[in-house]
Amino acid sequence: MAYIGPSIETGFRQRYVYTATAGQTSFSGNDSVGISLTYTDSEYLDVYQNGVLLVPGSDYAATTGTTVVLVTGASLNDKVEMIAYQAFGVADTVSRADGGAFGGSISTSGTLTATGGIVSPVTINGTTPTLTIGDAGAEDAKIVFDGNAVDYHVGLDDSTDLLTIGKGSALGTTAHMTFNADGEILKPLQPAFLAHAASVQSNIAINTTTDIVFGTEVFDIGANFASNTFTAPITGKYQFSWAIYFQNLDTATQYYQFLFLTSNRTYYQIFSPNFDADAEYQSFTWSGLIDMDASDTAKVQLQIPNSGAAQADVYGDSNGATFFSGFLAC
Repeated sequence: MAYIGPSIETGFRQRYVYTATAGQTSFSGNDSVGISLTYTDSEYLDVYQNGVLLVPGSDYAATTGTTVVLVTGASLNDKVEMIAYQAFGVADTVSRADGGAFGGSISTSGTLTATGGIVSPVTINGTTPTLTIGDAGAEDAKIVFDGNAVDYHVGLDDSTDLLTIGKGSALGTTAHMTFNADGEILKPLQPAFLAHAASVQSNIAINTTTDIVFGTEVFDIGANFASNTFTAPITGKYQFSWAIYFQNLDTATQYYQFLFLTSNRTYYQIFSPNFDADAEYQSFTWSGLIDMDASDTAKVQLQIPNSGAAQADVYGDSNGATFFSGFLAC
């Protein structure tokens, strides 16, 4: 059924006419044509008596929305007329076709869909600000940082149930850091290596400095270890460890000195074989946190003075008795 009456988008006026009795002050209910008096706001009500516009407050009171009370009683057959107006305003809207800007707060209990960009800044506030990405479905959820040369992402890889930080816009390709449900963190691209001596390095020369040979790589993340030398890919702090399994130490040798040679400084470990007889076996270990600049190098060396014989060996086997390892710590 069609709506009968004034449009809800526009205002209207309603006229009420009463014929007064002698001394009548209060007017309400049905007027002379049966229309019941009602108004929404006294500011939008005009009252006339015999065609003369009355003054609100001085000549009448209109406070209830259904009654007008004259200050001075009307005379018999006076015409008391009220005209009530419904206020309206131009719609405050943003064009669906042309767009625009909202100046106030916006709320919705439904779904907000945005197919274009959202211009910053964006603030999420409240007593417990929360941004939820995903709907508990079996799908990946991510935030992509669209850079000029390189993109990065932070997201949930649904196939592995890992929180991933990585390069590019796709999950599961180049993961730089992953977090599992137990709080265990992996950095699969962090520079790290482990190499060991695969065979015996025999009869180390005296009166010279000799590189210790680590001929077998167990792993080398980033391919930074080669020819017994680690080369730092970036500036940072690196943790290094090494162990040397020594054989046939000559007691006549004044000392054996191991050098951990880096581009910034050299670290020493010295040993004097003051034995009653030659030592058949001896192990040496070292570890340290070292500062390195990008392209700095680090390697392990052995220095033997000219006292004694060139008889000492560095033992090597498949178990890694002699090894060299390191990783980027921070």
